[in-house]
Amino acid sequence: MTEEGQAASAGGAGLTGVEAARRLAARGEQPPPPSSRSLLSIVRANTLTLFNLILAVFLLLILISGQYADGLFAGVLIANTSIGIIQELRAKRALDRAALLVAPRARAVRDGDQSDVPLDEVVEGDLVELRPGDQVVADGIVDHSLGMMMDESPLTGESVPVARMVGDRVLSGSFCVEGGGGYVVEHVGADSYAARLLGTAREHTALRSPLEHQINQLLWLMVAVMVPLAAALVWALQRHNAGFRDSVATATAGIVTLVPEGLVLLTSLTFAVAAVRLSQRGMLVQYMNAVESLANVDTVCLDKTGTLTDGRLALHSVVAISADDAGHRLGTYACSAASRNATVDALRDGLAGEVRRPQAEVPFSSRWKWSAMQLDGEWLVLGAPDVLLDRPMPAAISDNEAKGRRVLVFGIASRGVDSDGEHRRPPAIVPLVIVVMEEALRDDAADTVAYLRDQGVAVKVMSGDSPATVAAVAARVGIDPGDRIWDGASLPSQPDALTAAARSGTVFGRLTPEQKRDLIAALTADGAYVAMIGDGVNDVPAMKVARLAVALGSGSQLAKSVADSVLIRDRFGAIPDAVAEGRKIISNVQRVAKLFVTKSVFAAFVIATFGLWTGEFPLLPRHLSLAATFTVGIPGFVLALAPGSATSETGGFLRRVLRFSLPAGGVIGAATLLAYLAVSHVRGQSLEGGRTAAVTVFIAVGLYLLLVLEADRMQQSRRYAGVVVVLAAALGGTYLAVLGSAAARSFFALTVPGVWGLLVIVAATIAAFWLLGRLGLSPYRRS
Repeated sequence: MTEEGQAASAGGAGLTGVEAARRLAARGEQPPPPSSRSLLSIVRANTLTLFNLILAVFLLLILISGQYADGLFAGVLIANTSIGIIQELRAKRALDRAALLVAPRARAVRDGDQSDVPLDEVVEGDLVELRPGDQVVADGIVDHSLGMMMDESPLTGESVPVARMVGDRVLSGSFCVEGGGGYVVEHVGADSYAARLLGTAREHTALRSPLEHQINQLLWLMVAVMVPLAAALVWALQRHNAGFRDSVATATAGIVTLVPEGLVLLTSLTFAVAAVRLSQRGMLVQYMNAVESLANVDTVCLDKTGTLTDGRLALHSVVAISADDAGHRLGTYACSAASRNATVDALRDGLAGEVRRPQAEVPFSSRWKWSAMQLDGEWLVLGAPDVLLDRPMPAAISDNEAKGRRVLVFGIASRGVDSDGEHRRPPAIVPLVIVVMEEALRDDAADTVAYLRDQGVAVKVMSGDSPATVAAVAARVGIDPGDRIWDGASLPSQPDALTAAARSGTVFGRLTPEQKRDLIAALTADGAYVAMIGDGVNDVPAMKVARLAVALGSGSQLAKSVADSVLIRDRFGAIPDAVAEGRKIISNVQRVAKLFVTKSVFAAFVIATFGLWTGEFPLLPRHLSLAATFTVGIPGFVLALAPGSATSETGGFLRRVLRFSLPAGGVIGAATLLAYLAVSHVRGQSLEGGRTAAVTVFIAVGLYLLLVLEADRMQQSRRYAGVVVVLAAALGGTYLAVLGSAAARSFFALTVPGVWGLLVIVAATIAAFWLLGRLGLSPYRRS
């Protein structure tokens, strides 16, 4: 048996490998727990919406009236919805594969040795060991406990950790946050809470991203405009005694055009596509909107150990204070500790020692920052020097801390150890050795910090280590510690003073988990959009209150479970990728929203003028379906999934959209009405000719607006300019092909324009281009 296996399995030997394999085979294959949205939720989110309900009602009316060709908008709606479902299912499969890389595993004891076992290979009767941050992967009974505290908030909602002793029950989905121990598995699979393990509740986050809030504001505004206009149109139809068929066609044409049917769909689609792109670059997005949310972050708070550094602790040196065999005693301490962590493992690997069974043990806690063990009636203590030693401290401590190393002190308690589990006071010790630990910086930490600073994001380091150590590491990655390095003991308790410290400070050391949480809560209350990046149990309270939580893939299972996204390969370079991807989402959705709102403004303009005056609508529903497909549907889909630009316009989202859409929609409406009236009300011309002229002008001006939207990016990239011009030309050419086909003309109730019709189309289109240019909407930008 290995030393680790002997220490870890102090409560029992667990199953043999043969017996575990037999039980696994007898149980049969179990379906894996889902790690992202279900098929039902994806279908429901893409179909059961308010706007789809409105469209379904009007489709039913169209079918009842027998005007089947005017129900064409249903085909576009079904196509868009189907594409959305297919794309999100593809995203789900990609994210599920990525989630397997960070899925929880069990420290099962087999044949007396501890080993990592995949979640689906845990069987009834397994002895599973727990360390701080580990997740309980199956229901069981505690076999042995060493100050084991469990976070059961995923199950009960209660955030205060609870103690679990021998004989107590533990449920899957809970986490060990302090101490350690082991439990014997009783129930797995469908008989337990295992379905919670990979976060089936992660379908939606309780907090919406800024873009989602802005989209909702826009939709509510459009509903507020749409309802009274629709009511007014119905009143106008009744006043003019329109027949049922004409009323259905007019109401459908006007009201359906008001509906931005694909905006929400394309927004969620951009989230899904971005999440897949980031998973390929090493970031698992557990909440879809986390990608866009990261682009809005203005303050990033980082843990030091395992975040700026790679988390792989190594023993650098042991500085003797006394002349006895302190080094061997420290090695024995590390080999014998039942409560394991990275520090104890590094000491065990770097020092010689023997495995002993302690009479008592106090596990390490980030609250009191020391641990202790009683061997042969003597209490040995390991912990932070500024907690255990009186000042002044030896020069070896300050010298190593100034170089960014972690320093501990090991000694003998002179008056025993406080046994109060909740409020342990640091024991007085006789120091034996100073322990110096070293960890390497992550290769991409400095570049990531530089990128965030260049983007105007404030970067703060919050750690439980010595302030001097934290400041040294921060300086090595390019973070200026500033005028004051804050120590947790000196942080003010008054809310205003704490907020001032959180805002002005850059480096915070010797913090408790609660102090990290309070600092981030203070920043958030002060208006900051805060992201917390961490990997350990002590980071979890802060991650829970942060606006966005990012965990390291090598971090604790608890940290990964509460995170909005996980850096699968611990690659910090995924952070700049995510920020850029989020800004592309904002830019793409903004452009798509402008197209949809322009169509709605067009409908509102025509209803408010021509519709209310005459009780008619110049175009049939089928005409608007055709025009919207060429000017909004296809371009919107392409723009939503385009690589996009990482920069966006300044100002509020709603203001930017309306600043474009109000004049654009008004001009299209005026030009369309002008073309319709100029042809249909002229002797010798037909109603079909007027509608053909109106549809043609609508499409021509709509494609022109596509060039206006993309003008800046087209000037930046000739290749992109070529793509947009080809897209606009292809859409225009397809419409001309519709006009050139007798069958298509018959279906859409169009006609080949005559000379007068062509003159009107050209004149109305040129006038629209000129007026748009006067309003600042031109594809030609001044350099």
